[in-house]
Amino acid sequence: MKLGVGTYAYMWSMGFAGAKPAKPLTALELLAKARKLGVNVVQYGPNAPLDGLPEAELEALVHQAREWEIELEVGTRGLAAEHLRQQIALTRRVGATLLRTIPEVGNGRIPSMAEAANLLKAVLPELESAGVKLAMENGRIPSAELRRLLNSLDSPWVGITLDTVNSLAIPEGWEEVTRNLAPYTLCLHVKDFVVQRVWHMMGFTVEGRPAGQGQLDLAGLLEMLRAAGVSPNAILELWVPEQKTLEETISLEQTCVEQSIPYLRQYIHD
Repeated sequence: MKLGVGTYAYMWSMGFAGAKPAKPLTALELLAKARKLGVNVVQYGPNAPLDGLPEAELEALVHQAREWEIELEVGTRGLAAEHLRQQIALTRRVGATLLRTIPEVGNGRIPSMAEAANLLKAVLPELESAGVKLAMENGRIPSAELRRLLNSLDSPWVGITLDTVNSLAIPEGWEEVTRNLAPYTLCLHVKDFVVQRVWHMMGFTVEGRPAGQGQLDLAGLLEMLRAAGVSPNAILELWVPEQKTLEETISLEQTCVEQSIPYLRQYIHD
């Protein structure tokens, strides 16, 4: 298991629709931050896709990652076979071995498990030939259904990116998700959180916290993964609460990353 950071640890810094910083964090700047933090993996998600970089920037990023001995991971969204083939080729090109995707088709539609199985079977030869593993992220599909899908595929080339918070939307907690999906986990998204009642007691809010400052039992999570015989890379992600200004939010985000890494280093010693 290696410790890394993902582009979703710097969501506000990189910018998105409705929150555009004056100087968005670039892909190469994220790599430099990873080096300064002392982590050995950077995962570029669909909020900062590598296939969106100009050719010269992509070449520079790959060269610098190799020089600094930082492992790259590629992130995308979708299960369309032709799209995945392009992403597999990109993953291979940048020297990565893991491709993370969100299991959806079309304009965010969740496919049936039969449809997903057919799409995934179509790219199994390309995955094996490239030496790339495809890791679907949990979040909108119940973990038991994902488990049945992976059982039906019975392939070492397709598994799970286990996110500790996403499945609250279903709702499923991280323990249920991990019990169902631990044996198939190829990547771990470490995202700490707090669930709190609102003042009138009729409902809850969910907010992100720096790793170790929320309700995630990281030690318990890692033990469940070890018991399943897996040791995936652990990628820090954050849900940083919005502050009064974008600048204040970005500052808090930077602080949250800097607080999270030392805590995670207590458990991950690559």
